[in-house]
Amino acid sequence: MKPIKNDSNFMNNDFLLENETAKILYHQYAAKMPVVDYHNHLSAEKIAKNKGFKDITEAWLSEDHYKWRGMRANGVDEKYITGNATSYEKFEKWAATVPYTVRNPLFHWTHLELKKYFGITDILQPSNCKEIYNQTSKVLQNTTPQDLLRKANVEIVCTTDDPTDDLKYHIQIAKGNFSTKVLPTFRADNIIHIEADSFVSYVNKLAKVADVDIKDLPSLLKAIQQRIDFFASVGCRLSDFGLTGSLVFNAFDEDEVSNIIHKKINGTELSIQENEQYRSCLLYHLAVMYHAKNWAQQYHLGPIRNNNSRLIKEFGADAGCDSIGDYNFATQLSKFFDRLDSENKLAKTITYNLNPAHNEVFATMMGNFNTGGTPGKMQWGSAWWFLDQKSGMKAQLDILSNIGLLSRFVGMLTDSRSFLSFPRHEYFRRILCNEIAKDVENGEIPKDMGLLGKMIEDICYNNAINYFNF
Repeated sequence: MKPIKNDSNFMNNDFLLENETAKILYHQYAAKMPVVDYHNHLSAEKIAKNKGFKDITEAWLSEDHYKWRGMRANGVDEKYITGNATSYEKFEKWAATVPYTVRNPLFHWTHLELKKYFGITDILQPSNCKEIYNQTSKVLQNTTPQDLLRKANVEIVCTTDDPTDDLKYHIQIAKGNFSTKVLPTFRADNIIHIEADSFVSYVNKLAKVADVDIKDLPSLLKAIQQRIDFFASVGCRLSDFGLTGSLVFNAFDEDEVSNIIHKKINGTELSIQENEQYRSCLLYHLAVMYHAKNWAQQYHLGPIRNNNSRLIKEFGADAGCDSIGDYNFATQLSKFFDRLDSENKLAKTITYNLNPAHNEVFATMMGNFNTGGTPGKMQWGSAWWFLDQKSGMKAQLDILSNIGLLSRFVGMLTDSRSFLSFPRHEYFRRILCNEIAKDVENGEIPKDMGLLGKMIEDICYNNAINYFNF
């Protein structure tokens, strides 16, 4: 392959901005707003310890399943993806893959990140692989996670944390002088999934950290409440839940759920109906606790996880072989939210769907349960995972505009494990400004820059600050 040259048109200052109105909205309003990344999987430990990176491979490739999938699609052997190849060999295979990612969001993300953090505007490819590897690695060895967050103008980061976590690194960061707030998020997946082989050992761990003897539903709820109180004391404002498979919310009897917990702890195999009754009960009680704390609750729904059994055996979970599921959610979400709403215990809620066929389903469902006093209380969340790209973002913006209030949208997040991923906020902001500007140029909305500029600033920053009580 001949070397690929950049030109003055690719990813210049007006990247994705198709007219003058878009340029004004982005450069004068969106670009200046700080970043609130209210859902990601960054390591609070790495932020607290604040050490430089070994090289670009560690920072860029070590946990990025998007890049892993791209490399596999390009025929790269697993040795160079999750295997025992050297750091440079892995980066070399990624550099050889990048030219083949044209029209995949990876092509844009890769070059946005090279430009943002390293000032590199060349197209990554085999001919400049060694040079870019050396240049970026040298910078990263003297650049810490906190440096990268400052450079991206990140004001708030909300990590994803298990209820048993001691949050010592969040506490350590808060006591320091780091300008970015690093807050925990309460993710109770391990509590919900009673069918998991690890459930009993997990409950024992929860009992220990909460100092509660868990033997039935009341004691389990007491332990959970203790952890929620602790998370709140460290600044937590959000919960999260990720579900593989269909959401089921059925009627439950609390005495029966206590018996189910007792049976599970004592080694009795549960029926499908018992598992579902337990999960329904815990979903409800967790949501009630979140409402009492005035937290926002998030639900990520719709993936099929770990499809490739061969790869899972070789590498383990989160190997990058997940995909979109075709489950049904509407009826169960309706029952779940309606019970909470009827009892005045429905917290601020964000749902994320992975199947684009469900876009309107989720958008209309959230509109059923808005109430006075909290603008945008029920949010259909940003385009998630496989939908987190130009087409997916545009579809989300259009459908939300048609069915809800785009002006009340809490905006973008990275959902990432990489400290280099924050240009995704820039990507979203450029797309947002361009979509609004096209309507202006078409005469569909007035060219009132005060109105539209405030709308852009709200979606990029202000709405999230107000919604999450930051």
